[in-house]
Amino acid sequence: MDSMTRQFYEIPGKIITLQGGEYLFHEGDPAQYFYFVRSGQIFIMKYAESGRVLSLRLATKGSIIGELPLYEENPVYIFNAVAQIQSEVYAIEFSTLHSYLEKKPSLAISLLKIIGQHMLKQHSKFRDLLLYGKKGALYSTLIRLSNSYGQKFDDGILISVPLTNQELANYSATARESLNRMLSELRRQNVIEMRDGLIFIKDIDFLKSEIQCENCGKEICNIE
Repeated sequence: MDSMTRQFYEIPGKIITLQGGEYLFHEGDPAQYFYFVRSGQIFIMKYAESGRVLSLRLATKGSIIGELPLYEENPVYIFNAVAQIQSEVYAIEFSTLHSYLEKKPSLAISLLKIIGQHMLKQHSKFRDLLLYGKKGALYSTLIRLSNSYGQKFDDGILISVPLTNQELANYSATARESLNRMLSELRRQNVIEMRDGLIFIKDIDFLKSEIQCENCGKEICNIE
C-alpha cells in the first residue's frame, strides 16, 4: 500500500497537523479535501441523534480519509474525523486531484485499488456486526486491533494502543455498560486480561471461532 500512496504526495497539497482531540472535519461540513494520513491516529466516527457513537475506523499512516464525496456535485463529509493523538495529514483539493487523475490513468487505477481494499475492510466489519451482533462486533474489534497493534508473546497478544472502554464500545455499537459486561465475561473465561492498562488476549482462537473468522489476512482484517 505504501508504494501506491507515495505517488499521491507528488500532487500539490498541504500538510495539516492536528493535536489529540482536534477535528479534521465534522459530518455535514463542505468537503473540499482528500486526505492521506502521514502519522498519528485519527478516529472516523458517526454520531446518532440519541448520542450513540459508532467508530468505523482508526486511520493510521497510509490511510485515506474523505474519499467518499470525491465526485459529488455538492460534496459534504458524511462522517467525523478526530485525532486520537497528535497526527499529520496530507490534504489535496478535490479539484486538483480530479485533474491529476484525468491526466494520469495509472494514478486513477492506484486510487481505485486503495478504495477497493478500504471497502473490503468495511464490508468485513459490517459482516461481523450484522451476523453476530454486539458481541461479534467486540470480538472482531479485538482481533483487528491485535492485527494492527498486537505484540506477540508466548502466552498471547498484547494490544499496544491504549483504548478506553468507551472507545471500544463505540466500535461495537453498544453502550459502555454492555461493553463492560462483555469484557468481564471474557476475563472470567480467561480469554483476555488487563496488563498495565492494555488488553492482553490470551485466547485469540476463541474470539475467531465465535465469529467464524474467515482468516482474510491482516491487509483486510485490521482496524484501519
